[in-house]
Amino acid sequence: MFDRLAEAEGHAHRVAKDHVHFHEVGVLDSFVDIVGGLICCDLLGVTRVTSSPVNVGAGTLQSAHGILPAPGPAVAILAKGIPIYSAGPPRELTTPTGMALLRTLTSEFGPMPVMTPTAIGYGAGDADPDGWPNALRVFLSNPPSRGVRERDTVLQLETNLDDVNPQTYEYVMEQLFACGALDVTLAPVIMKRGRPGIVLTCLAAPAQQDQILDVLFHETTALGVRIREVVRQILPRRFVSVKVRGGVVRMKIADVSKTTAKAAPEYLDCKRIAERTGRPIMEVLEDAALTYARQRVARSTGRG
Repeated sequence: MFDRLAEAEGHAHRVAKDHVHFHEVGVLDSFVDIVGGLICCDLLGVTRVTSSPVNVGAGTLQSAHGILPAPGPAVAILAKGIPIYSAGPPRELTTPTGMALLRTLTSEFGPMPVMTPTAIGYGAGDADPDGWPNALRVFLSNPPSRGVRERDTVLQLETNLDDVNPQTYEYVMEQLFACGALDVTLAPVIMKRGRPGIVLTCLAAPAQQDQILDVLFHETTALGVRIREVVRQILPRRFVSVKVRGGVVRMKIADVSKTTAKAAPEYLDCKRIAERTGRPIMEVLEDAALTYARQRVARSTGRG
């Protein structure tokens, strides 16, 4: 988390992250927030974190560099790829430390998943803006029993494209994921008059429908989008972190049954380690998978 904070602050100030001084977020405050948050997760036995889209605030904020628009530069950089919005009083509502915590711990952003809460906690800030609750609420629930599939309903948005510059597909997909898409696929097809085309399909929570449509209509030549509700059966998922040379990789674990599970390294974690260390990304992926397999064997035999 400190590494991500330093990268964001360094990018904002155009200095190497090793030369960053946390004058905006405060070294002691950041240490208490981050370490305290992680101790809390450890004591509660948290294995998976989900979050609603993040309210970054509006208006301006006072910084060491003067008055800046909210969100501040570090929060804006840390928010890349995360669904954010602006509402409420004209003030900063998400700090760099808070965004770093969410970015590192959260596996999925979107509407509240189906759950059976076992505890609810509240944290209130010092500020008391008029007509606005300055509070964070956290729900704690037990994960589903292993082997019990979860079920949810999402939207499938689909459009046929035969006159789009293929160079733009990567950008369009990035924009769709940035506004909350769960998955985006491109499938080649033959369309009318024998023209080759692409079927762009996007899965998203119902709350993200308008944002997804905005991207499709603004960034592609689509004149219409087909929308249908689909029901998904989902394997329960959790994350386990493993330490490899150059950093830490989260392993996504999906429980197929009480005795069988699938495990895969998080690609973006491996990519960051490869970029930072110069190691081949395939080597990092294999290292993470092998490390997790060894740890699993050690636990099953009582040596871990």
